Amino acid sequence: MLIFLPMDRISSAAVFCASSTPEDGRLLEAASALGAFLANEGITLVYGGGSLGLMGAAARACRDAGGKVHGVLPEIFNRPDVRKDEVCTELEIVPDMHERKKRMYALAQAYIILPGGIGTLEEFFEIYTWKQIGYHSKNIILYNAGDFYTTLLSFLDEVARAGLMSEAVRRGLLVANTLDEVREALHTPQQALPDKIVHTR
Repeated sequence: MLIFLPMDRISSAAVFCASSTPEDGRLLEAASALGAFLANEGITLVYGGGSLGLMGAAARACRDAGGKVHGVLPEIFNRPDVRKDEVCTELEIVPDMHERKKRMYALAQAYIILPGGIGTLEEFFEIYTWKQIGYHSKNIILYNAGDFYTTLLSFLDEVARAGLMSEAVRRGLLVANTLDEVREALHTPQQALPDKIVHTR
């Protein structure tokens, strides 16, 4: 059983996505549209601090639309070809990737997953795991722009059917195919998942 928690208006959202430029230009358009959308909603965009790929597109569009952009960049990427100060309204430099995720998780009231590679998937599965074990109850929104995550969603359904993930955890992941659905998901009350240890006994 999902437990819904009351939630004040969302003021910040972490966006996890690729630092690479995709072959499909529609994904860049989706990232830019999301950034502008967050600005128009008055939601601070928290992201990985870079200026390249989908990350840069989302951040730049948010700032260009008058929004706030809080970047968290690990020291390994603190170099001119990655960091461009004009992309962020606030930029933190942190020691490593672990500290970057810790800060992004703490700063955000919700998480939006745009298309990305192994780094994005690692961030997504960690924050999803943390929700499963009760570290947080914040909303996680998988933004299935261009049907990018349709195969992954089918796999997660199979994991649940195999009994390796509870149906409650599977339903606890919010999926959006459009910006209107992103808005709806952001305003969905937070969901606290059942205790995993009790459930698996």
